[in-house]
Amino acid sequence: MNENKAGLGYQDFEEVRTEHIFYIDKTDFIREWWEYADKVTLITRPRRFGKTLNMSMTECFFSNKYAGRSELFEGLSIWEEKSSDGEYKYRKLQGTFPVIFLSFANVKATTYKEMVFKITKVITDLYNKNDYLLKGCLLNEKEQRYYQRIEHGMSSELATDAIHSMAGFLQRYYNQKVIIILDEYDTPMQDAWVSGYWEETASFFSGLFNSTFKTNEYLERGLITGVTRVAKESIFTGMNNLSVITTTSDKYATSFGFTEEEVFIALDDARLGEQKAKVKRWYDGFTFGTCMDIYNPWSIVSFINEKGKYDTYWSNTSGNGLVNLLIQKGNPNIKQTMEDLLQGKSFEAKIDEKIVFDQLNGSANAVWSLLLATGYLKVLDLRSLDEDEEGIGEEGDVWYTLTITNLEVRRMFRRMVKDWFENDTEVYYSEFIKALLNDNVKKMNAFMNKVALNTFSSFDSGNKPSEQAEPERFYHGFVLGMVVNLSDTYKVRSNRESGFGRYDVMIEPLDKTKKAFILEFKVLDPDENEKTLEDTLANAHTQIEEKQYETELISAGYTPDKIRKYGFAFKGKECLIG
Repeated sequence: MNENKAGLGYQDFEEVRTEHIFYIDKTDFIREWWEYADKVTLITRPRRFGKTLNMSMTECFFSNKYAGRSELFEGLSIWEEKSSDGEYKYRKLQGTFPVIFLSFANVKATTYKEMVFKITKVITDLYNKNDYLLKGCLLNEKEQRYYQRIEHGMSSELATDAIHSMAGFLQRYYNQKVIIILDEYDTPMQDAWVSGYWEETASFFSGLFNSTFKTNEYLERGLITGVTRVAKESIFTGMNNLSVITTTSDKYATSFGFTEEEVFIALDDARLGEQKAKVKRWYDGFTFGTCMDIYNPWSIVSFINEKGKYDTYWSNTSGNGLVNLLIQKGNPNIKQTMEDLLQGKSFEAKIDEKIVFDQLNGSANAVWSLLLATGYLKVLDLRSLDEDEEGIGEEGDVWYTLTITNLEVRRMFRRMVKDWFENDTEVYYSEFIKALLNDNVKKMNAFMNKVALNTFSSFDSGNKPSEQAEPERFYHGFVLGMVVNLSDTYKVRSNRESGFGRYDVMIEPLDKTKKAFILEFKVLDPDENEKTLEDTLANAHTQIEEKQYETELISAGYTPDKIRKYGFAFKGKECLIG
């Protein structure tokens, strides 16, 4: 550590080694991957966990372009690995294969046409780098014409077969099958889902991956990395040669990210050893397989680079757009669970690690699966059902107990919620909270109507939501905002049992000399003989009293004069509070 620079953003293994950049030895991944001998391996890890650097490392080790470059690996574990007879068993493998190394990290697009164009650019660059194949008589006349057709903007049909064809050319040239490495394979797929061209994208990649990894007779081994495991049914159709390694798998558990031992050694070397306990609270929490206490490399290197300054380094750079969208537009169940998570609680969910993007709009469990895969949630415990449980699932289903990964991620979520109430809406929201705490009903009504008007569309979900559903979606987003803004001085709960029913919102001060609040949200319902918002408001108060929602607060020691009860009556985007 003292000899190396704690530089950020280095993803090229050759550059890291030759420029003496701080590096924690992960070359044992090469041995593990080679000895497992899976034909095609897909490894999913959150962003900024060293996937690209490890793929570059793997290329440098196997590629014949790096033949004789032993200095890149001297002193690292793979170079010192010996067989039972004392032979350095892996040194003879270094630089012996043609390798195709591609990355889709920069394939971000708002339309299908733009996405295909950027994919064709990646493939064209591959062909340009290997244009020595055009020399001599390796390629016949038809193959040379085919080679020349590989260009930016080529047809999707030509693009889906182009990597397979290049593997064939390289295999003939070197008389050796090819290793194909594809990094960040799912980056374009997330954009496709967000921007609404998912079906076309799924069809394109199904053809590309089938040609490249399944029906490729020139393939020695394939290695794919990404953040998510996209369901086989939509992308990896029929690929029965694919070994999938997710965050819950034990394979390669310590190959991506830093172990606690590695982090603590690095802190000692940087003369930051006294910060270990706090660093653990901020940045620990990732679990891969049964290996716990994994740290995000970006955060640790940033922390060392900034000489011990604590910040949300990883979450500031990890691409939170999709996560933000899913929570903000999510159903009330998702927002309510986020309320609990932001207050340090956990919850149980059935996780399916095969991300089906089409289900993200309607399935809370699909959202939790994505948040687990992307590193925002961690597993505290899991249980497998021994028999069918009504309302829970079938025998063999696995349920995970999940919570927010660490303090860094919790701070990121808090900032995300605050951003929902940005600009003028943030002012109205803050003023509403002040009016609530001061029993100023007139101002509460004025500010709440401005908040509702400005934020209903933000918390809306679906193309044509019903007017009935809008306030429920809104109030859970509204409560999330209170959780964030009042967490230092109040406990905020929603939809919990008290008395003979479930209240909508309860705000309990940590200081019991202050006032507590019960909030009930209701939409004007003509079937309940409600003609005006005043009628709806009266019914909200009737419900509060009949269901005895104050029971929980009274049991906690609050006297009736310290409990405020407010009804929120909605009609469209109009609101009446009293």
